[in-house]
Amino acid sequence: MIKTIVSTELPIDEKFRIRKNVISGTQKGPRLCVVTGTHGDELEGQMVCYELVKTVSENLKFLEGTLEVYPAFNPLGIDTIQRGIPNFDLDMNRIFPGDPLGTMAEQTAYALIEDIKGADMVIDIHSSNLYLRETPQVRINEKTAEKLVPFAEHLGMDFIWVHDAATVLEATLAWSLNVAETPCLVVEMGVGQRINNSMCRRLVNGIFNLMKHLGMWTGKVASPETKPVICQGGSVTFLNAETSGVFLTDLKCGTRVSETETIGMIVDPLQGKMLSRVTSPVSGYMFTIRAYPIVYEGSLMARIFNS
Repeated sequence: MIKTIVSTELPIDEKFRIRKNVISGTQKGPRLCVVTGTHGDELEGQMVCYELVKTVSENLKFLEGTLEVYPAFNPLGIDTIQRGIPNFDLDMNRIFPGDPLGTMAEQTAYALIEDIKGADMVIDIHSSNLYLRETPQVRINEKTAEKLVPFAEHLGMDFIWVHDAATVLEATLAWSLNVAETPCLVVEMGVGQRINNSMCRRLVNGIFNLMKHLGMWTGKVASPETKPVICQGGSVTFLNAETSGVFLTDLKCGTRVSETETIGMIVDPLQGKMLSRVTSPVSGYMFTIRAYPIVYEGSLMARIFNS
């Protein structure tokens, strides 16, 4: 059943709408919400939503409970491939829990939070931006780690990053829901403006595995391919460019690197020379790597969990 959560008239005979698909099972059970499209340039979640809705709709007899799928929290951003809300110059994931008396964006955020509250579990799907490539991972704030990490392990992602609290996170969807006692897991994977089919299918399988754990899916599920690396209370090293230029690498994220190992090089195409060799300052698990090759001094090149 398609339901409209937000509907607002736009200036020139247009309408802003946010909708969800509510799929109810044959029996009562847990309520799982799958949310994506908060950033318009993050597209992995579109395939995940498609695969989920298609599979569950075709196998409704296995569903016990309710699956609610929100493919586009920021439909205007998706339409225009812009990260934020067009014309507002606003990152939607920095205005939660919203304000019922605020601007259109703040009212929208408030309505979405109120609609999701009370779910047994929420999965908030993100891609990386255009500049970085992320291994499939779940990000959890340290304040909710004890409760959420056991659920995250069922998603079958490569990496679970339990990170410190930061002021900016207090305005995100996940933070606002967790504060409201509605558990929310944040999934990050891939690169902006692209869809990696294999990553999406892995997450779909992981969601079904989590649904099985929650007691809302009685059909067969694929066991997770790997046990996730858990960064909990550990150290993450941020590797930044020493110079500007073009970054070249043969490495992929989701691999282990050794201290002083070469990750890539920054080159000058005009002079045909290497300007800087990018090496790992630590031994560990590299879960983020630069995807966009043009870099400036200080650009983020990689994130490495010192394990």
